[in-house]
Amino acid sequence: MNIASFLLPKAEVAYLRDDMTLRQGLEKLRRSGFSAIPVIDVEDRYVGVVGVADFLWNILAYNQSLDGITLKNLEQATVRDFLQNGKVRPACIDTAMENLLEQAKNQNFVPVIDDRNVFIGIVTRSDIIKYFVDKANVRTEEKRGHTEDT
Repeated sequence: MNIASFLLPKAEVAYLRDDMTLRQGLEKLRRSGFSAIPVIDVEDRYVGVVGVADFLWNILAYNQSLDGITLKNLEQATVRDFLQNGKVRPACIDTAMENLLEQAKNQNFVPVIDDRNVFIGIVTRSDIIKYFVDKANVRTEEKRGHTEDT
């Protein structure tokens, strides 16, 4: 089955722009309640994912000590400076659900792009798992029905 029917569209997804400052990105990530979110560029192309750990390590990298962390310091870097470029591969909109299972083992969502690399949304790990559980239940029911017929 095609992933289009499982797509959570971009309009309903928290994401960051790669030109946001570290502070802006951290605030938006915190408000989202998620541990990682997609990053797009000014032309809406998918460029990667950033997570809580990425922010933590980069905040520490831009500050010599924890005592020196200020909001002003967090304005010096952009999300582009530390995103996980290439770590989280996106899926194309016409990808089959079966091809997402491996990615879902390692992340909470799979970013989805169109044929121009434009970010159009995500498919969540819970939707991927639900698809495979439902598929297994259908097969089990079919087997039960088949054995009852014989």
